[in-house]
Amino acid sequence: MDKRLVHNLIWIPMMIIGFIAIGMGLMWALHKEPWLLDKVPNEILLKKSFKELFSAEINYYLPSYLTLVYKFFGLWLTSLGLLIINYVYVTRMGTKESRFTIYLVLLITLAGIYYLVFSFIPTSPFIPVLYVLTMLYLISLIFSFKLKV
Repeated sequence: MDKRLVHNLIWIPMMIIGFIAIGMGLMWALHKEPWLLDKVPNEILLKKSFKELFSAEINYYLPSYLTLVYKFFGLWLTSLGLLIINYVYVTRMGTKESRFTIYLVLLITLAGIYYLVFSFIPTSPFIPVLYVLTMLYLISLIFSFKLKV
């Protein structure tokens, strides 16, 4: 297989992971009520509807708190995507060390996300996105073994 094609199949999936992270982060950061993006799994986890939860007087400011938490999460995810894109751009994934470090970090991150999603919100509408991220990760990882650098 052509060395240039193999190299492209290493760094392009990583860039796509970065862009997906940015897109999802912006979605959570910019949405007016971001907890509604995965409303059903959240309500299953809470064992209450948001309407019921917000109707209690003690929870009057809960929407403001949830907005802050989700916007922070969105900012974190956007930052992670930007860091991935910049790392891939700067290193070009051209050395074993650069590939190993990002693969290790993303493996730990993906494993953590899988644990959280399937332990707490197994009905999340974002599970297909998690599968796409994993597929992109594996494509890049597999082709990194074919690169002789």
